[in-house]
Amino acid sequence: MSSLHDILRYPHVTEKSTLKKELSEGRVIAFQVRPDASKRNIKEAVEQIFDVKVEKVRTANFIGKIKRQGRTKGRRPSWKKAYVTLKRGQKPIEFFEGV
Repeated sequence: MSSLHDILRYPHVTEKSTLKKELSEGRVIAFQVRPDASKRNIKEAVEQIFDVKVEKVRTANFIGKIKRQGRTKGRRPSWKKAYVTLKRGQKPIEFFEGV
């Protein structure tokens, strides 16, 4: 496996992930991760990069959509999302502080 920063591509900020974070008091964070990353790799990466303790990791794979432009068909890349739940009492991870 590659380095820790390669496993977590970026935080997945959508309406659904923001709502999950607010309802869980900042304990659930969504990340887009490498498609070949395991739950154990994701957990280790989050714990080491953000200095928090992780309770559990849930993952979901997404198949890229087929897109057309005229007669040409192509496919967007497939990707993987991970919902990381922090243990109680951990400081929440903030990506946009003071915005």
